[in-house]
Amino acid sequence: QVQLVESGGGLVQPGGSLRLSCEASGFTPDYYALMWFRQAPGKEREGISCISSTMGTGYAYSVKDRFTISRDNQQKSVYLQMTSMKEEDAGVYYCATAMKRFCGETWAAQDNIKYWGEGTLVTVSS
Repeated sequence: QVQLVESGGGLVQPGGSLRLSCEASGFTPDYYALMWFRQAPGKEREGISCISSTMGTGYAYSVKDRFTISRDNQQKSVYLQMTSMKEEDAGVYYCATAMKRFCGETWAAQDNIKYWGEGTLVTVSS
């Protein structure tokens, strides 16, 4: 069955960096766009970034120029490099896929998501 397993969460100080990983199994991720979502405490889950099967990317305005999404199809993995982190970046980060090739204009719409990972917790605190 399809599985998305996140790792790399933890505690980081404001201004610091962290790299999240998500390993896919049960399908061939090469052909599909992969996304990162985040749910901060007391807030709704929001789309953070998307990378298409052709390496096109999209970012939420709040993380643009600070976060970088990448993928390694040989490793069946997608990554999220987070830099210049802020306290508001804290939350549970989820890997997801809508099983579509491209991100498109609606990549952050959760109704489109077919599979979610379990999430990894990121805490930003001094």
